[in-house]
Amino acid sequence: MNFHGHFIQAALFDMDGTMFDTERLRFQTLRQASTELFGEAIDDQVLLGSLGLSARKAEALAKSRYGADYPYAEIRARADALELAHVRAHGVPVKAGLYEVLERLKKSGLRLAVATSSRRAIAEEYLINANVLKYFDATVCGDEVSQGKPHPEIFQTAVAALGCAPAQCLVFEDSENGLLSGAACGGLPILLKDIKEPAPAIKAKALRAYDSLEAFLADLAPCTPLLPVPALTDPFPQTHNDHVAAIHGFGAIGGGYLAQLFAHWDGYTRPAEIVGVTNNRLLRDLVNAYGKYSVHYPDQAFEQTIDRVRLIAADNQAAVIALYEQAEIVGLSLPEGAIAQQAGLIADGLIARRRARRGPLTVLVALNKVGGAAYVRRCVGRALEQRLAAEEVGEVLAATIFAETVVNRIVSRVSREALLKQVRINVGSFSAAVPSGSFETLPRQPGALGVESLVALLSEAAQLDRALATLNIVLFHSGPEMALYAERGSAILERLRQVRTVDDIAEIQAIKNKMLNGTHAIIGWYSALLGYRTIGQGMGDERVRRLVRRLLEQEIKPAMLAHNPALKTHIDTFVERFLKRCEESFKDTCVRVGRDPRRKLQRKERILGNIELAARHGIATPMLEFGTALGIVYALRYSGSEDKECLWIRDVYARRRSVADVLTDASDYQGRAYAGLDALADQALIARIAGHVERLRDPASPHWNWPLAKQTVLEPA
Repeated sequence: MNFHGHFIQAALFDMDGTMFDTERLRFQTLRQASTELFGEAIDDQVLLGSLGLSARKAEALAKSRYGADYPYAEIRARADALELAHVRAHGVPVKAGLYEVLERLKKSGLRLAVATSSRRAIAEEYLINANVLKYFDATVCGDEVSQGKPHPEIFQTAVAALGCAPAQCLVFEDSENGLLSGAACGGLPILLKDIKEPAPAIKAKALRAYDSLEAFLADLAPCTPLLPVPALTDPFPQTHNDHVAAIHGFGAIGGGYLAQLFAHWDGYTRPAEIVGVTNNRLLRDLVNAYGKYSVHYPDQAFEQTIDRVRLIAADNQAAVIALYEQAEIVGLSLPEGAIAQQAGLIADGLIARRRARRGPLTVLVALNKVGGAAYVRRCVGRALEQRLAAEEVGEVLAATIFAETVVNRIVSRVSREALLKQVRINVGSFSAAVPSGSFETLPRQPGALGVESLVALLSEAAQLDRALATLNIVLFHSGPEMALYAERGSAILERLRQVRTVDDIAEIQAIKNKMLNGTHAIIGWYSALLGYRTIGQGMGDERVRRLVRRLLEQEIKPAMLAHNPALKTHIDTFVERFLKRCEESFKDTCVRVGRDPRRKLQRKERILGNIELAARHGIATPMLEFGTALGIVYALRYSGSEDKECLWIRDVYARRRSVADVLTDASDYQGRAYAGLDALADQALIARIAGHVERLRDPASPHWNWPLAKQTVLEPA
């Protein structure tokens, strides 16, 4: 590995104060032990002077202060016992960023060693407790060398064990004595600040100095491999980092896509926890009960389980605010209408984050709307203005990156009935796997049992573990697309393995919104009207396939390339993946894809916007016009009560049986005037669409086969 011009083969780590935040704990236990055994707490001057010293040198320092009768050995033993009891009860206090640093160093091919002044018995317990012993090829402890730090012996021994030249070893230390030892052995010291700032002359011996392991990680990341976008079946990293990833809006995209993206993280580690926000109580209760859930990928016959997930209620304001304060990144996947409602809550979370002096926050906006990130920023900005002075508003917004994204994946949520069926099956399977009465007589002190009894006990526990492992629930059906496109500008997004950052996100948005989203809606409308339930079923009909191919290849693609030739590098890949995905979407219902037709039939939106673009370049759009008519007919035929936009179209049309009234509407829509067509300027277009609608009103009309015809010029009705 090349680290700032130095070829590095190995890394040596001090333990206390460098990897683990145990120096403060050590000070506390030494004070307590000294008070118990000597009647006086050991003072800070002696404690600070002992940092990095061997036990023998620390004892000499203490006796120089308190006299030859000071029972240092007994005090140290008592402090060891107190510290060990605390660690066993509460775990080793691991420094933030440690797991990520170790993963990157190890996966970059470096050899690693621990060189600590602590005794081996203590060191090994701590390393095992923190689950980091697996990273190290060698460990050298204070009771195994004749001379402690600042003498270089301990690091020299570690270097020899790794078989490397000292000049090719990074030496991580937090103390003056450690820096002196690392420099004397010929290594490249890295200072990680802890309790005591080294004297300038000693600090100067460090190759580089950092306030924390996390700060070092930011410097290390560019020196280690950037892993490619994972394949669908790639496993998530085994090691968890210290971060919390949040998903505000745990719906299909939030739970079925963003959670996977966060679980892959940078390919080295993954978040300690993924926390989602949802109003769906059933979803919340199930995920919190299981602690995990699965996403089903039908075309791959693959189910992927995402664990360490917790859901909170959207109306739990305190919890949502705390989430924005603590999270490393937030994936925002709410409907557009909910953004304005939640903006105040988001603003409160950002204010809490600023007051807690947390770092910058990236909000990954998955809104399926061009300019979605800017829209969220405006909504949150207005909410902040009601709470803070103008200068503070600017500071909060400057510390928040609202990242625009393009989601190129179709995800659908499993129905409530299907969820409950899975739960019933799980309960039955678990009950059968664990006999009644198991674990009712477990002893409170298993240490008193013999080997045979312990094995029997473990066997019963393993039976329960196997039964629990079988419990799982599928919440989402998803397409296989992996990469999420995001605009460049956030350091954390550059590290996330499943994110592709681009300079001009508008190019990708144009392809998805104009080329794919409108086409997807038309597939949903046409398939539903032909009697199919899912997109995959509809794509099996030659009429649907022909319509889709013709409008993509003969209308949308030529218009987009005429407008922006630079899109050519992306278009073909997007189209082929989209068509394949639709052909395999047997879980994605036409009702879901075809919902909200009023929104999709606005002038600048995905369908009519393409017609307008094509007209500017002299390209005829008979298939897009036919697709627009399908949207209106779909709404007129809609028999449900949930899609309010279908009901609205039906009501407006019914007044005068006028397609023009539907397409030229300018009434209120989500707080602003609906962007309809111009009755005069678009008169010819409206007439052609109306002609299609009138022909399609008859279910037996041959016009339903119109996309199969070679001649697609619409004659007057």
